[in-house]
Amino acid sequence: MSDNQPQNHRPYPPQDPYGRPGAYEPHGTYEGYEGYDRQAAPAPQQAAPQQPAPYDPQTGYGAPYGQQAYGAAAQQPHQHQHQHQQHNPYGQGRYGYDAYGRQQPQEQHPQQPYQAPQPPQAQHHQPQPHQPQHQAPHQPHHGPLPTQHQSPQPAEEPYARRHPEAAPAAPAPAVPTLPTAPLAPNQRARAEGRSPIIPPGIQPAALTAVLALLLALTAPLARPVLAVPVALLQAVTAAGWFRLNGMWPARQGIALAFLAGLATDVALLFTDRDSAPLVGIGTLGVWCLFVLVLQLRNRSSADERMYALTAGLTSTALAVLAGGQLAASPHAVVVGAAAVGVATLARALPLPAPVSIGVALVAAAGAGVGAGQLTGLGTSGALLGLAAGGCALIGLRVASYDYPSRFVHMTAGVALPLALAAPAVYVLGRALG
Repeated sequence: MSDNQPQNHRPYPPQDPYGRPGAYEPHGTYEGYEGYDRQAAPAPQQAAPQQPAPYDPQTGYGAPYGQQAYGAAAQQPHQHQHQHQQHNPYGQGRYGYDAYGRQQPQEQHPQQPYQAPQPPQAQHHQPQPHQPQHQAPHQPHHGPLPTQHQSPQPAEEPYARRHPEAAPAAPAPAVPTLPTAPLAPNQRARAEGRSPIIPPGIQPAALTAVLALLLALTAPLARPVLAVPVALLQAVTAAGWFRLNGMWPARQGIALAFLAGLATDVALLFTDRDSAPLVGIGTLGVWCLFVLVLQLRNRSSADERMYALTAGLTSTALAVLAGGQLAASPHAVVVGAAAVGVATLARALPLPAPVSIGVALVAAAGAGVGAGQLTGLGTSGALLGLAAGGCALIGLRVASYDYPSRFVHMTAGVALPLALAAPAVYVLGRALG
């Protein structure tokens, strides 16, 4: 091959010193050197002038890495590789694209104004002299920019992904239906958003009337006989107050309050009726001290100890207060018990609240008048009955507060009307007697 023949394309493309990647095949032999060994001499086509090869959009910038053979014969492996890439089951992409056809960020390197040829190796012919540096192997204007490449077809997606409407919809899981237990009155009131005030009802009112009848029947008898229903009243009062405050079981507190009531009864039995206030105050002071000592041994938090202390003191005070039935005159106990029993029954009637309260007070006054005629108090029994009935309604209101349970109604709802009426019975009985 003569040196006078012009050549526009160098058969020995210089290697890019930046090592830009080409269409590198992850498997197979290094085909660039194989092409050089088979084509030791230049091909006959190189004798004629060659035009610069058009920019191949399949290869991007520069020749592929596996096609850096010397001579034009290196183009044949390129064709073989191109065919191999078309049938690659993994979707081997071109330069700048990954195996799934997504374009990768590529770094633009300006062409070097001077690129040294690859050093010759021990081979069968001498490399041709270096071409002038103004003849670049590829010109950017001979082909479109790399960003205008036509993306290869991505790997075929499954049918369900290409047609999401054809995929069968997953059936919704069946929600198991649990049998719903009947709600308690307080739970039903919370669910329906009703008032937290729930009156005890007719059954607690009937129990209150029975206990009031026991007091009225035993009042004319000896005081020890009257002490039996009074002790029962004190026990129900202590348990009902702790349950009303949400403290259950509270065996120590209930027992302590009940013992305070029993101590008051014993002290009243051994003293006259005029000393009842002093006996009640002294007994209450001693048992409140016991409650304080008991709470000092409590290892709960400060809030819980304070809550237990207030509940214990209040329950003890109510139990001692209920013992006032022993200190009142027998006629006052009869009138007061009759008024409380009638008032609670009238309040349990299904009437509007204002009407029910009015009816209960009128009934209590009428019961007081009737019981006063039997005991000799006369019409003054109406005032005593009205006062006792008013205290009974206050006790019912306390037992109805804050969504009370059935147990609260059967304890506090039964005992509180009679316990709160004891001071009025004692004071008015002495004043009217």
